[in-house]
Amino acid sequence: MLADDHALVRDVLRKYIEERPGLRIVAEASEGRELVEAVQTHRPDVAIVDLWMPGLSGADAARQITQSGSSTRVLILTMHEDLVHVRDALRAGAAGYVVKTAPARQLLDAIEAVSRGNFYVSPSVSHHLVQSVRAEDGAGSTLLSVLTPREREVMQLIAEGLSAKEIATKLGVSIKTAEAHRARLMAKLGVRKASLLVRIAIREGLVES
Repeated sequence: MLADDHALVRDVLRKYIEERPGLRIVAEASEGRELVEAVQTHRPDVAIVDLWMPGLSGADAARQITQSGSSTRVLILTMHEDLVHVRDALRAGAAGYVVKTAPARQLLDAIEAVSRGNFYVSPSVSHHLVQSVRAEDGAGSTLLSVLTPREREVMQLIAEGLSAKEIATKLGVSIKTAEAHRARLMAKLGVRKASLLVRIAIREGLVES
């Protein structure tokens, strides 16, 4: 299945992928939560996921899919080539990471690799993995690593401009619970203003500027 918030991108990918015998797109999603639900419904072998999507990031969606016990393998397709994003995606459970600047053939190679149970990372970012292994424990960890998955979700929704009531509705919790998540994540990050949360979310790649 395809998950990208741009319909044109999904259309192009669908046409390219389905030209390959044996490959068929069974579902599409335009935002993170829709992706997680669609995986449960359609059970695709591979989910090709953009790293940034509204509501729930591709990394956090991958984490939820992995933790649910689904057999669907997540393949990240993104414009981000830095260590922080590569490591965050792989730690979340993604089986592959392909950059959008790579030759189109790499995407098909990645689909075949992850569908067979293997892992695939674009050669242009594979050096990051070597650097990460060589780094000392804890070096280069992101600021968001102190947050729980739910706190990351709340932070993204705050950065997208949702109110406490809207966040509560989105997550299916009470307003009081949503406000508690907000208070905890702000305390962990040492910030007192929502505007600073937005800046951090953009800097850490949780949302786009």
